[in-house]
Amino acid sequence: MTTVSLDVIQSPAGVPSDGPSPDDMARDLSKRIKGEVCFDQHYRMLYATDASIYQAEPIGVVIPQDGDDVAETVRYCAEHKLPILPRGGGTSLAGQTVNTALVIDFSRHCNRVIEVDEANRRARIETGIVLDHLNTALAPMGLMFGPDVSTSSHANIGGMIGNNSAGTHSVKYGKTVDHVEAARVLLADGTELEFYEGAAEHDHRVRAITEQIAEIVRPLRSEIDARFPKITRRVDGYNLDLILQQLDASTPGTFDKVNLAKLICGSEGTLAVVREATIRLVETPNRMGLALVAYPTVDQSLEALQHILTTGPSAVELIDDVIINLAARNTEYKRYVDLLPQPNDQTPAAVLYVEYFADDDEELADRFRALRETAGSDAIQQYTDPARMGFAWKLRKAGEPLLHGVPGNRKPVTFVEDTAVAPARLPEFVREFRDLVTRHGTMASYYAHASVGCLHIRPLVDPHDAEDRTLMETLAEEVADLVMRYGGSLSGEHGDGRVRSPMLRRFFGDAIVDAFRQIKHVFDPEHRLNPGNLVDPAPMIEHLRVKPGDRDVRVPDVDTFYTYETEHGFDGAVEMCNGAGVCRKTKGGTMCPSYRGTLDERHSTRGRGNALRLAITGQFSDDGRTPKWRDEGTMQTLDLCLSCKACKAECPSNVDVAKLKAEYTAQRHREQGGPPRLARLFGRVRMLNRMGSAFHPIANAMNRFPPVRWLINRVMDIHPKRTLPPFSQSLYHWFKERGEAQHPADAPTIILLPDCFTTYNESPIGQSAINVLEALGYHVVLPQIGCCGRSMISLGLLDEAIETCSKTAEDLLACLEGTNATAVVGIEPSCVSAIKDDWQELKLGVDRARLTELAEKTMLIQEFIDQEWNAHPTP
Repeated sequence: MTTVSLDVIQSPAGVPSDGPSPDDMARDLSKRIKGEVCFDQHYRMLYATDASIYQAEPIGVVIPQDGDDVAETVRYCAEHKLPILPRGGGTSLAGQTVNTALVIDFSRHCNRVIEVDEANRRARIETGIVLDHLNTALAPMGLMFGPDVSTSSHANIGGMIGNNSAGTHSVKYGKTVDHVEAARVLLADGTELEFYEGAAEHDHRVRAITEQIAEIVRPLRSEIDARFPKITRRVDGYNLDLILQQLDASTPGTFDKVNLAKLICGSEGTLAVVREATIRLVETPNRMGLALVAYPTVDQSLEALQHILTTGPSAVELIDDVIINLAARNTEYKRYVDLLPQPNDQTPAAVLYVEYFADDDEELADRFRALRETAGSDAIQQYTDPARMGFAWKLRKAGEPLLHGVPGNRKPVTFVEDTAVAPARLPEFVREFRDLVTRHGTMASYYAHASVGCLHIRPLVDPHDAEDRTLMETLAEEVADLVMRYGGSLSGEHGDGRVRSPMLRRFFGDAIVDAFRQIKHVFDPEHRLNPGNLVDPAPMIEHLRVKPGDRDVRVPDVDTFYTYETEHGFDGAVEMCNGAGVCRKTKGGTMCPSYRGTLDERHSTRGRGNALRLAITGQFSDDGRTPKWRDEGTMQTLDLCLSCKACKAECPSNVDVAKLKAEYTAQRHREQGGPPRLARLFGRVRMLNRMGSAFHPIANAMNRFPPVRWLINRVMDIHPKRTLPPFSQSLYHWFKERGEAQHPADAPTIILLPDCFTTYNESPIGQSAINVLEALGYHVVLPQIGCCGRSMISLGLLDEAIETCSKTAEDLLACLEGTNATAVVGIEPSCVSAIKDDWQELKLGVDRARLTELAEKTMLIQEFIDQEWNAHPTP
C-alpha cells in the first residue's frame, strides 16, 4: 500500500506555476504507484543534500516499489512538465544528486539482481543495487563488477553509471562505461528504450536518436580530438569521443557499432532515467597481496610512483599526513594508523597502497620482490591475508570523510579535488598545484588513485566566508587552466555536477559545450532531467549548503549542556555530517541499526544529522532563522535513534547523533518549561527499579496479572505486547547477606559498577561477575552510588542528568581514591559509555582531570579480564 506524506508547508521554487499543487501531486502519484510518496517539507529537505557542498530543496520524493513505479512516475512528470532527479545512495561529491526536482530514490526497493549469465560473465540488474551487495551475490560464481569505488558499501550501481565511476582498480579495469553493455532507460517523455550495441538497427526510435547524435558529433571531429583528454580517468561532459569512435567503427550506412548506453554513462541523469542495466563482469583474482609503502614526503612518494607502476600493480593509492594525523585522532580509525610502516621510525607524511593480483603465490612473491627493488623506501609492510588486507584498506577508504575532521573554520572542501593527469606528470603537477594554493593564502590535503593520476587535492577554505567563496571560484578557474596545460581532466572520478559544470565551457570551448546542449535537447527537449548539470549550469557558488538561498545559514549561539570541545564548538558538531553516507551500509559493524531495519533515509545517521542541522539552523522555522527545537518532523526522525553511539564509533567523521539528539531534546524541554511526564518517569528508571526490587515477588506477580499489566502499559504508554522487565533481589542485598569474601590482604581492589538493571533486575548476572573477579584473586567493592545518568541523557533530561551525574561521579571518585582500586568494571555497556563518554563532555561540576582519570580506569568486565589476562593475581 502506498504511503503518502502530505504535511506540505510550502512549495519549493521550480514547480511549474500552472501545474498541480504539491498536495495534488502527492495524491495523484499515490493512486498511480505502489511505492511511497513523500512531499512534506521535512522529508524533502532530507534529500536536499548529498556528500557535496550544495543544498537544493526537491519538489518531492518518490520511493518506487519496482521498475513499473519508476516508469509511471516518469510519465506523470512528463504530463505535468516536472523536473526529475534519479537518485541512488546520494553520495555525490559534485552535487549532481540534489536538485529542485522530483527525486526518485532507487536505493530502497529497486535493487535486484535480475539474472546472471555466468558463462558469458554478464548480469542484468536493477540500478538501485549496492555495489557490495552485487559482489556478494556474484562471489560464489567467482565473479565481480570491476569498478570498485571507496563507497562500495553503500554506493548504487545506478549512481556509478550516472557518474561513470572507476575506483581503486581502474588501472586494471577502467571505468564503469567499459563494463556497461546495455541500459533499459526512460526518456523524459516516458518513452522506454533499450540501448545496446546495434540497437539502432533494430529499433527505429533508437535509430532516430542515433542519427541526430551523429549529425552533432561528426562535424566536431577535430575539436573532440584536440579537447578531450587522452587519459584513462576522464569523466567530464558527455562521452562524445566514444560515440565518435563507434560511428567510425560502424559499417558504412549503418550504426551497428553504436551503443548509446555508453553515452548514458557519465551523463549524471541528464539524458535518461536508467531502470535496468546489463553489465559485464570480471573474474575474481586467485591471489591478492597488499603492500603499504611509506615516505617522508608526498613528493618522494610521487617520484617513486613511475618505478612502482613498472611492477604491474592492480592498484596504487596515496594518502598524505593530513589524513594520517586525522585518523590518529579518530575513535575508530586510529587503530589503522598502527598498521602503517614508519620511515626512519617517524610517522609517514605519505603512504602508497600498492596492491597486486596474481595467479599463484610464486607470482605474488615475485611482484613483492620487484616492488622492494623499485619503491625507493625500506618502510614497507606486506599483507596477503584477505582479512588483514581489508583491515589495512579501511584507512584509505575513509580518506574523504576523515578530512571533515580538520579543526578550524577552514575545511578541505570539495570543489577542485578531482583533477587527473598522466601519472608520469603527477610530481610536477602537484608542485604547481601546491604553489597555486599557497599563493592564495591557504593549503591543501592529498589522497589519490595514484596509479591513474587521479589526485584528490582539497584546498582549505571556509564556505561561510564571502571572501573564501570568491576564492573558490578563482581557484577553480586557475586549476582548470593548470589542468589544460598538463593535458588532464577536470574530473577523473566524481563527475561535473554543480561544482564543475560551470568550468566546462572554459575547458572544452564553445563548440563542444554547445554540442552537449544539443545532445541533451535530443534526449530531453524540455530540459527536465536533472536540470543545471552539465548543461546550462548555475554559478559554482550558488545553492551552497551554507547559503542555500539569499542568506548565510549559521548555527546560532546556544547555551548548551555539553561542552563540544572535540567538535570545536556546537556549530562544528551540528555541521559535522558531510553526507558521505557510510551510515547507509548494511553489512559490517553496527551503524546504523534503525536504517538497516527500515532502509529509510530519515532513519540513517545522515538523515538525523541533516534533520538536526536544518532544525537548529532555523531552516524549519517560520522565519527561516530561529532554531526550531520543537519541529515535529525532526522529533519523528529522531524517534528510532537508539542512542547506541555506533555512529560516533564507526563514522569516519565521528558524528555523534546520540549526543546531538540529547542536546536537541533538552533544548526543547527547556523551551517548553520542562520535560513531559513520561520522559521524567523513564529517565528515573533506577528509582523505579529499586522500588520494584524491594518488593520483587509482589511486583512481578502484579506485572503478570492482566488487568494490572494493561493499566501499567496504558499509563506508561507501553505497547500491549511489551511488559516491564521482571525484578530480582537487589545485588546490594545479596552482597551484604553473603558476608565478606575471603581474599589475601594484598589482593588488588576492583570496583564493580552497580548499574540499575544488573543491580535490581538481573542480580544473578552481577553475582556471577563478582564470583569471577574474586576467583581471579581480586577484592571486589560494590559502592553505594546513584545513577550514571544514561536514561536521563537519552531522554534529554540533561539538567537532571548533570545534577545526578555530578553527585554519582563524586561518590565513585571518592570510592576509587579511598580504595586505591585497580579498575572500575561494568557489566552494562551503556553505563560504561556514560562514564567514558558523556561524563567527559557534559558540563558537570567535577574536575575534568579527575573525570579523565576515572574514564581511563573504567571498562567492561570482559575487556578487563582479557586486557589483564596474564596479570591476574590468581592465574
